[in-house]
Amino acid sequence: METWTEQEQANVRHVRAMFDQVLNALDAEAAHEFIDREYIQHNQAVGQGLEPLQALLRRIRSETPQAVHDIKRIFADADHVIVHCHVRRWPQDRGWAVVDIFRLSGGMIVEHWDVVQDVPEDSPNPLGPF
Repeated sequence: METWTEQEQANVRHVRAMFDQVLNALDAEAAHEFIDREYIQHNQAVGQGLEPLQALLRRIRSETPQAVHDIKRIFADADHVIVHCHVRRWPQDRGWAVVDIFRLSGGMIVEHWDVVQDVPEDSPNPLGPF
């Protein structure tokens, strides 16, 4: 974090707290503390704004309450925070390698993109995705 600006450090803290208090806690109600109500969503499986995300979190909590987002690395670039994480729905799930890209403004997440890749059981590459 030494090379990040104060604003980048604040943005990283905000995104880490959102992972802890919203995504890993599966707390849809806490999302409003981190994500703007009108935020722009680029994930094709979720609608625009905060409410569709909250509905998704409620469904995930109901269907897979042990789901986790394990942050492997995090980067900041101006108003963007990029998170590389391992998402698993239950403890033995191979899960997904995910890169989330967040844009922040005024201390809130206002835009989100993600790229998701299955973690394969077998791979010709000896290096894992993390």
